[in-house]
Amino acid sequence: MKTWAIFKVAIGALGRNKLRSALTMLGIIIGVGAVIAMVSIGQGAQVMVQDQIRSIGTNVLFVWPGSLSSGGVHMGAGAARTLTEADVQVIEREIPLVAAASPIVRSSGQLVAGDQNWFTQVQGTNEKFPAIKDWPVTDGNFFESGQVRDAARVLVLGKTAADNLFPGQEPVGQMVRIGNLPFRVIGVLQPKGQSLMGQDQDDTAVSPYTTVQKQLLGQKIPNVNSIMISCVSPKATGLTQARIESLLRQRHRIGAGQPDDFNVRNMTDVAETADETNRVMTLLLGSIAAVSLIVGGIGIMNIMLVSVTERTREIGIRMAIGARPGYIRMQFLTESVALSLMGGLVGVAVGAGLAVGISRVLGWPTLVSALSVMVAFGFASLIGVFFGYYPAHKAAALDPIEALRFE
Repeated sequence: MKTWAIFKVAIGALGRNKLRSALTMLGIIIGVGAVIAMVSIGQGAQVMVQDQIRSIGTNVLFVWPGSLSSGGVHMGAGAARTLTEADVQVIEREIPLVAAASPIVRSSGQLVAGDQNWFTQVQGTNEKFPAIKDWPVTDGNFFESGQVRDAARVLVLGKTAADNLFPGQEPVGQMVRIGNLPFRVIGVLQPKGQSLMGQDQDDTAVSPYTTVQKQLLGQKIPNVNSIMISCVSPKATGLTQARIESLLRQRHRIGAGQPDDFNVRNMTDVAETADETNRVMTLLLGSIAAVSLIVGGIGIMNIMLVSVTERTREIGIRMAIGARPGYIRMQFLTESVALSLMGGLVGVAVGAGLAVGISRVLGWPTLVSALSVMVAFGFASLIGVFFGYYPAHKAAALDPIEALRFE
């Protein structure tokens, strides 16, 4: 008895009970579909978080001022004004692993252009901002070092700010007023979308930090709100962070045992933590959905045991005319695996359809990966073998004489 003949007999046996076979496959269909849908939700969320972190920069470090204590009252992080332009210059000069550094000075204001106005944040940076943030200009140009040095009144707008100030118009070359000060728009940044906290990153305006300090804030002491640093590679962020901390403690004359008056945040650590969290959630969702696959496998075992009982006389006849126990075992095992594989194929289509539907109806990000499909389909095949083996073994172990007498 050849393998092909065993396969044809098995498919024929399933075809004689189409409704029962379809209902048996339903458990596998639901299980595979649920696994693919749940994993696609987890992977979609993981990709979304990774994209948002990548928009900040995975090789980027942020240095923030520390807390401030006054009269026994401790202010929050960033309350102290301990970072200066000189810190930025020394970090960039003394640490070779630093590719670029920029001071950040924050302000906000009502931007007015003709009969349009828009309230937004104004970020003061230097000319290295686009390279550090990986945020290119799509229209016009970014300001240069000479404009930073001269505290030029120039602006580079985010997409949201540009669309609200100049609806249907070309922003570059136009004039914008912040308070009583006129600024010339020289560029528009590429759209970035929402940040991890749900904020619109495109709702911003960028100007030389010297302009923000002197003309918008009127600062006499050149303090900065934070420092943004780009490392030569993501792998270098840990060592760079340690060297920055050591250098700033030395510059700020912080003695041994005294707390830092600054904080260094590593976006690579944030990315790894978020990635690990999403991986665990994806595994949890997939594991919960996989329970329905186990239930489907139990259904296959139940039906196959019923089939063995119903076909006991048939099994006895086959053995009487020369079929070996191994052939009988293979036939019933083939039927079990065929049910699982057919259910798995339909389940893959159902799961992919569910993922697309969830994305369109609820707006959740989903990603149906080839790996999740292969894992779900492979698991369904193993379910067929595992839960089909006992009924197949029971059929192969029947006594031919007793099987022929069975009514």
